[in-house]
Amino acid sequence: MKAPVVIGIGNEYRRDDGVGPALVAALEEHRPTGVRLIVSDGEPARLIEDWAGAPLAVVVDAVLCEPSTPGEIHRTDLPGLAAVVRARPAGSHGLGIPDALRLAEALDRLPDRLIVYAVEATDVAFGTDLSAPVAAALPRLVTAVLTELALRPRG
Repeated sequence: MKAPVVIGIGNEYRRDDGVGPALVAALEEHRPTGVRLIVSDGEPARLIEDWAGAPLAVVVDAVLCEPSTPGEIHRTDLPGLAAVVRARPAGSHGLGIPDALRLAEALDRLPDRLIVYAVEATDVAFGTDLSAPVAAALPRLVTAVLTELALRPRG
């Protein structure tokens, strides 16, 4: 069986779309034992390969919502991922988590548990800095993901 995995989706050169990679970089400092940390572009086939067989997959991505509350963090898990289907990925990846979910379900390649954190973005223009609201949300996001990992069943 594979180890738990945290997948940060996004493009670090598209401002708030880089929140997933920023989360993975922040988690590198904490070095969660026995957890794989992956930066992904969100391509469904790669997502499925990264989470297939994992006892826990935590996926983090930026989303654009209307109305928007930049920096707002939304948590959902299976089967409640319908809300993620309604939100648009924030960055350059056209397909995303909903497409990967549908395909993974059809192929029987879902992780045992899947948790998605969607962070509302405000700026996905070219640049490497997160907007102030998304940057301010990053420490809360790190804490939330570390809590998910600490609560995972062992063995």
